[in-house]
Amino acid sequence: MKFFTYFYNDEIEQFFLKKPQYFDKYTNQKVLAYGLGATLYMPATRPNIHNEILLKKHEGLTSLVIDLEDAVGDCDVSVAETLVIKELLKLYEEFNKGFLNVGDFPLLFIRVRTLEQLKRIKEQLGDALQTLTGVVLPKFKIESGEELLKEVQRIHSQHHPFYAMPILETAEVIHKETRIEELLKIKNLLNRFKDIILNIRIGATDFSGLYGIRRSTDTTVYEISVVRDCISDIVNMFRRADSSYVISGPVWEYFSSKERRLKPQVKQPPFGERFDVDRLKWRADSLGQSMDGLIREVHLDIENGLTGKTIIHPSHIKAVQALNVVSYEEYIDARNIIQSSIDEAGVIKSEFANKMNEMKPHYQWAQNIVLKSELYGVLNEEFTTIDLIKREVYV
Repeated sequence: MKFFTYFYNDEIEQFFLKKPQYFDKYTNQKVLAYGLGATLYMPATRPNIHNEILLKKHEGLTSLVIDLEDAVGDCDVSVAETLVIKELLKLYEEFNKGFLNVGDFPLLFIRVRTLEQLKRIKEQLGDALQTLTGVVLPKFKIESGEELLKEVQRIHSQHHPFYAMPILETAEVIHKETRIEELLKIKNLLNRFKDIILNIRIGATDFSGLYGIRRSTDTTVYEISVVRDCISDIVNMFRRADSSYVISGPVWEYFSSKERRLKPQVKQPPFGERFDVDRLKWRADSLGQSMDGLIREVHLDIENGLTGKTIIHPSHIKAVQALNVVSYEEYIDARNIIQSSIDEAGVIKSEFANKMNEMKPHYQWAQNIVLKSELYGVLNEEFTTIDLIKREVYV
């Protein structure tokens, strides 16, 4: 699969200096960690999931989580498990018929409740487990997390990669008096299983719920101070240069328009400086759909070192993935920083004559940008992410 497959070839040539590259679950882990993009959550009780995947119903989708946890009522767990297994067996049957290969459908994950549930699914799927890229581990805790990771490690192999994506969303993580100790324990545990950790996810909705808070469509998660404070510590702990993980942006939970209570929140950075009539018209249409909050939050995700985002509605796919594309200026700066570090330079002026690039402090950033560019691609100099986002209007 690739990002932006809904573009025509001539549009890809027009927009991209470096084109998005093909990837699947067999792609090198360090690169694949950036390939989740907009990760769509889907309740396990949803019928005909395999048909939606086969028919590519959700345009541009690159990762999908089938949720057996919060999206399923406690009384429906058994039914949901049976349905998921049935759907994945059907998908595997199509795979065996040669009608599709692993690159024809998105990276697939199941969000499981317990170790016992994971074992049941593993046993009942058999070889059909190969349709999955891994599992999502909600409310990740030390007490249960180690055994879950050991089970994932038993499934994982070079020929059939199988990854874990823990979600940090418990009271122990967000409560200030236990947070640092809990994060340190989780970090030490994950470091032991780093070869199977694809991505770390943040459960901002669960965090907010612990305080009876729910952000509105006009408010980003970074404006909820107690959650922002926790995200800051998660980034501090898991993005360190000596042992860095890819962290995904928390879920954006709004998808329908409503009467606005505040002025539009979109600022200039996601759109660049080139406002013409067409772009302004798109912006007005977008704000009418309450997309500005999502765009602003994704922009803040990226500024805080996060990549990709959990979503609950397919209308968010294109905006999230477009905003994660590497800009021409970022790429040239990153490439020059890496080259200059090889040449043992200390500091150089950017080719754009607007900043200084320092080799040591900017080196990890440059490496991340280059890795990200492998999958998302790099825009040509004359284009911005708005050119990619507004393409949605004209599909």
